Amino acid sequence: MASQDIPGSQQQAERATRHTADLPLDERRRMRHESRTSQTYKAFLKYLRDVGPFQSEQAAQDAAVSVLCALEQRILGEESNDMEAQLPQKLRELLVRCERHESGPPPRKFGRGEMLEMVADDIGVKPESAEPIIRAVFSAIQAQISDGESDDIGGELPTDIRDLWARPA
Repeated sequence: MASQDIPGSQQQAERATRHTADLPLDERRRMRHESRTSQTYKAFLKYLRDVGPFQSEQAAQDAAVSVLCALEQRILGEESNDMEAQLPQKLRELLVRCERHESGPPPRKFGRGEMLEMVADDIGVKPESAEPIIRAVFSAIQAQISDGESDDIGGELPTDIRDLWARPA
């Protein structure tokens, strides 16, 4: 077998580099950005699957969108925008399409029980099964955002939801 036929070979890499070098600079930058965006999002989902009870990447994604949507319905003020700015771009894009953000009520105060019910309804589980899912998503979010932002969000949550937000000791 010729070395150029081996995936990952030096010749294959050189051909890909020559092909990419023929593209305009803006296109190369866009491609690099999309690649980094995709890798960051995949790492977020992998982390989420590692810490949570998810059977598939789609289940992890559905849970992340549901929990983030519920969290953003509870956070008042600009804190939601500050948190979103630190999340992977692909996750932010999914949040933009969240039904509650599109046509739902503005952020409001609610407690743990309602959050568990919101997430459970969204992803089709019982409310008692939603708690470990919420904790896993909160953990994955906190792995993406700064400690200061995490503290700011925790400070806006009522005690019963803050307990879910708290990082394990």
